Amino acid sequence: MARVKGALHTRKRHKRVLKLAKGYRGAKSKQFRTAKQAVMKSGVYSYVGRRLKKRDFRKLWIARINAATRINGMSYSTFMHGLKLADININRKMLAEMAVSDATGFAKLVETAKTKVN
Repeated sequence: MARVKGALHTRKRHKRVLKLAKGYRGAKSKQFRTAKQAVMKSGVYSYVGRRLKKRDFRKLWIARINAATRINGMSYSTFMHGLKLADININRKMLAEMAVSDATGFAKLVETAKTKVN
């Protein structure tokens, strides 16, 4: 049986990693070993980042809702409790969008929540 060398597959693997490392600074985009480490680390960062993004947006929505409810003379927690009692199921993303773009509609929601809490 003939001897098989792995040059083709090695070159293919190296090219794939170096392509992923394109745009990295210095040796990280030129040398295979450092590029491989950088690509692995960037994959970990992007995996974690996809989860952090969800948390960050939820925090942003809550901050916007809180600011709008305080303008209308109520706290965030009592507002959310009042919506729950009024059986109004609107997610935080939509509430934040209403707080920014539709202030009158949001004020009506705050009034509804106030009547249910008191």
